[in-house]
Amino acid sequence: MIYYCGIDNGVSGQAAFLFSDGSYDAIDMPVKRELSYQKSKKVFIRRIDYDVLKLYFETMMAREPEGELRVIIERPMINSHLFTASLSAIRALESQMILLEHLGLSCQFIDSKKWQKELLPKGISGKELKKASMDVGIRLFPKCKSLGIKHKDLDGMLIAEYARRIGL
Repeated sequence: MIYYCGIDNGVSGQAAFLFSDGSYDAIDMPVKRELSYQKSKKVFIRRIDYDVLKLYFETMMAREPEGELRVIIERPMINSHLFTASLSAIRALESQMILLEHLGLSCQFIDSKKWQKELLPKGISGKELKKASMDVGIRLFPKCKSLGIKHKDLDGMLIAEYARRIGL
């Protein structure tokens, strides 16, 4: 049986599993805060907590040990005008890729506009996207309300659902 993991990349992202029996689970990307590598000023950065994310993946994979897991990651935002945010997205992606490699998993990348076009209402943009993602996500996956998701969207869950729908 095939089951899916959708990853909304970044330290403010989400990992979500959609199992072959229709059950699901999601987690805000586990992060840790630490002093930046810059010498000039006291700045903190957030990094993915690799150990927590690894434990989550192992726990989810144990729910369907004979299944084929397909991992879909939203392509990170890279914008030279948003250097710090882009750097954070790349660091997060590297951590996620190392985890997948360690677990022997492959992945596919997807652009946000592709899954959003299929699952979110037409004509929305900007900050409306997060609200629409949460509204649609809760409608499709009502149990997500009780999972302790703190972010303002359910992009990881919707990425997994998009992959399931098109049979990635």
